[in-house]
Amino acid sequence: MGSGTGIGRVRGLGSAKSGTHHWIVQRVTAVGNALLVTWLIASLAMLPAHDHAAITGWLAQPIVAVPMMLMLVSVFYHIRLGLQVLIEDYVHDDGLKFAVLILLNFFVIGCAATGLFSVAKIAFAGGAL
Repeated sequence: MGSGTGIGRVRGLGSAKSGTHHWIVQRVTAVGNALLVTWLIASLAMLPAHDHAAITGWLAQPIVAVPMMLMLVSVFYHIRLGLQVLIEDYVHDDGLKFAVLILLNFFVIGCAATGLFSVAKIAFAGGAL
């Protein structure tokens, strides 16, 4: 490795220079989630009724469906980022870690796709379900 100097002992163990990207993306999605969830709560609070017809009619509007879809993507991506960090930090067996990360990706993509499909179906059907 080295001649016993400090640099010789840590050579190859330095920063990979990729950890900040994950941290920044998680913070950006957190800000986006805060804004979009605040929009969702405020929009729902301003509705005159909260029955099925009122909600689907409201969600059928493009000005509502698009931010709702953005919120779904942002929330599920944020969930994936956070759970990935937990799995990488606390699951020590490499095979199990790989399997759990694959399951996490399938779960998050499946949930996001289901949510996006639901919003798109309501938006394109015009609320007449």
